[in-house]
Amino acid sequence: MKTDTAIYISGLSVTFAGFAAITNLSMELRYGEIRAIIGPNGAGKTTLMDVITGKTRPAAGEVFLDKRVDLSKLDETAIARLGIGRKFQKPSVFEALLVRENLELAIRNGRGYAGMLRSTLSAQQRARIDEVLETIGLADGGARLAGTLSHGQKQWLEIGMLLVSDPHVILLDEPVAGMTDHETQRTVELIARLKSPERAVVVIEHDMDFVGEIADLVSVLHEGRLLGEGPMAQVRNDPRVIQVYLGR
Repeated sequence: MKTDTAIYISGLSVTFAGFAAITNLSMELRYGEIRAIIGPNGAGKTTLMDVITGKTRPAAGEVFLDKRVDLSKLDETAIARLGIGRKFQKPSVFEALLVRENLELAIRNGRGYAGMLRSTLSAQQRARIDEVLETIGLADGGARLAGTLSHGQKQWLEIGMLLVSDPHVILLDEPVAGMTDHETQRTVELIARLKSPERAVVVIEHDMDFVGEIADLVSVLHEGRLLGEGPMAQVRNDPRVIQVYLGR
């Protein structure tokens, strides 16, 4: 039975060679919510995503999907199959393939280009790709080489490569880094379209204007701890947040 809580984190601690990257962190990421995680460099933001996706093992604490699946016991592949998708800061699309072919690879769960050539998509899968192309604003660009896309369009395509599998949790690491103002605004609109009662969207970002436009709730990390949490207006006026992050 699905709960309102997508990712449940309790008492999480992560250390690297004696350095405490995350210390006793507790938070809940919920379905139907766009959550932004902000904080200075070294605050533990990327490490938190690494733990959720199985890239890094915690030293202590709990990390559960739907309050029942212990993610700390699973590897990256198993976690991805549970419907947790992650987009890193730098786009990693297949530039020598067409935009549509990138989505075809993704919907086949990475069976490879040879596997893509040998297999046939179902009508449902083709319809899903068409739907995602529309969502990411590339409906007219399916036959373009991915390498010819702008930086922003490559970011949208990579989000689309997550979206074709209809994930329950989407983790986005600095999705508007390096974008033009126009691309950033288009990304605001795209992330709004990702919002669903059946999906949690988590965004790490340094652009506070962007965060203010997309986030339902903002969590602020500092030195691996939760410094503050709430709507953006509340976080902007938190003296502790201003001192360690926004005031810089």
